Amino acid sequence: MQMNKSIEERVRLDLLKIGKKNKICSILILPILSLWVFLFCMISYCKRNGKRFFMLSMTLVLYVVYSSFSFPVFITAPKDSGEMSVNEEMLNQVSLAEEEEPNIEDVEILDDRDVLNDYEYDEISHGLDIVGKYKAEDILKSTENRKPKSAGTQETDTPVKNPENTYEFSKDDWRLVLINKQHSIPEDYSFELGNITSTMRCDERIIDDLRNMLQAAKEDEINLVICSPYRDTERQEMLFNRKITRYMQQGMNFVEAHQLASQAVTVPGASEHQIGLALDIVSDEYTCLDEGFGETEAGIWLVENSYRFGFILRYPKGKEYITGIEYEPWHFRYVGLEAAAVITQKGITLEEFWEDLE
Repeated sequence: MQMNKSIEERVRLDLLKIGKKNKICSILILPILSLWVFLFCMISYCKRNGKRFFMLSMTLVLYVVYSSFSFPVFITAPKDSGEMSVNEEMLNQVSLAEEEEPNIEDVEILDDRDVLNDYEYDEISHGLDIVGKYKAEDILKSTENRKPKSAGTQETDTPVKNPENTYEFSKDDWRLVLINKQHSIPEDYSFELGNITSTMRCDERIIDDLRNMLQAAKEDEINLVICSPYRDTERQEMLFNRKITRYMQQGMNFVEAHQLASQAVTVPGASEHQIGLALDIVSDEYTCLDEGFGETEAGIWLVENSYRFGFILRYPKGKEYITGIEYEPWHFRYVGLEAAAVITQKGITLEEFWEDLE
């Protein structure tokens, strides 16, 4: 380091001497002297930081070597040369398996029971297991001593006469809350859960009307069975995600699987089961949640009589383009006696009924 300094001083002094002897040379010497000082400082800096520059250089070299553009598969020949590019030659040597896209229309809609294998059920955190079913006689017996807390509607054997003229409907009515893919559960929506059985729950306010419907069906020798009334958010998410997984295992991508799953299980946060107003109803003679239930005596009885107790068939056949859900003859929703009468008489859905509300 001392030698470098002496060389620098010697050069600087020699240049200064030349500059003093000749004024014209001093004009040329100054730029040369400045350049020399700059170069000397740069050389000194590089020597002090040699390791840093070395590591930086190696990093740059490794980046270039391992970058995609440096591999020969991406080197292409000029278009006018008539030669095949390297990447074309390599790609021609690769054989890809033919991909068969699944036809969504031909895929069978999965039942909820299909995705519940090996599921560890915790009735305390999840309420009723979806595969659990309770007969009407058990529900009537379990609730026979309860104090009436109905929603203020009573069963009648005849349709309500002109309910639109005698009753003022409102979107703020809890019985008419619209829950679907476009209308999630409101953040401020609240309700009290009541027990139908020891493990089955629903909105406390609909239990009396539900009991009346079960009793009326029993008197007509229709033995109804209730399953899956209330589901919490975690339960709904589990069902939805499992169906997506099962469809993806059949060869679908995520978008296709999501689309198909949403036709059978409503998206979490947009399910009427989560607010305790929806019930899945079958019979002791037909326990499957499928379209076949709609052709049974119990299914027909529900369509013709459920409105008398404030319930409607939520997802009717031919209305899929409105509800966004496939035909579900087992899924019934409580909307109150007056609204149920209007919806049933007009043959419309809750979505269509909502369009006419202010």
